[in-house]
Amino acid sequence: MSDTPTILKKILDRKREEVQERSSRVSIAELEACIEAMRGTDQDPRGFADAMAAKIAAGQSAVIAEAKKASPSRGLLREDFDPAQIARSYEAGGATCLSVLTDADYFQGSEDYLRTARAACSLPVIRKDFIVDPYQVYEARAMGADCILLIVSALEDDQMMRLNNLARRLGMDVLVEVHGADELERALQLDNRLIGINNRNLHTFEVTLDNTYDLLAKIPADRIVVTESGIRERADVEAMRAHNVHSFLVGEAFMRADEPGTKLKALFD
Repeated sequence: MSDTPTILKKILDRKREEVQERSSRVSIAELEACIEAMRGTDQDPRGFADAMAAKIAAGQSAVIAEAKKASPSRGLLREDFDPAQIARSYEAGGATCLSVLTDADYFQGSEDYLRTARAACSLPVIRKDFIVDPYQVYEARAMGADCILLIVSALEDDQMMRLNNLARRLGMDVLVEVHGADELERALQLDNRLIGINNRNLHTFEVTLDNTYDLLAKIPADRIVVTESGIRERADVEAMRAHNVHSFLVGEAFMRADEPGTKLKALFD
């Protein structure tokens, strides 16, 4: 944790403030009541990890297609940002799951974007945010998320375990994101199928696909490896598949395209 990148520290500090602000308006008890009311409806969890596993078993790439309006490193990615249209386009293009940014301050995201995108398609959706508190896990399920992201560099081991277990108890899957071997070792302590390897160095923002290749030998065969960041061309996909990596989280390459789903299809078909 002492090596946490400066930008990530700023985001996490803001997240803790945000949790205090949001929990003063809506309590965990209210979120739990909302979650209970969702049971047995079309808001039930859609099975994020199962969808990924099924696509891989069918010999295809399992793509988590991301709806992201902006980022701290790249600025505004898509001015005409319509979550429902993007979700429908991704589904038509063959996406396995959706990722929707809900962080407002640094990514111009919104929980309404997640609700709108999920309602517009049948795909499972991950809440892409910086989860540091149990409140956000309840909040994620209450807004309809089927999966959450846990970033190892943002959490202590006991925090990570508690958040992971809570998410699973609420019926959600968890994508655990790592950047290097030390974080991978910590992530593998969780009984969790999804391991995300971020190819972006959060200190320098440089991206190299070698980050995924370098960690593969350390990951048990029963885990699903999701390579994140830096997948821009068909050659990148083919190189990953040659290394037996069949799961991808892609956002920027799609967000800059006129029709995100068409770009997805061109990249992965």
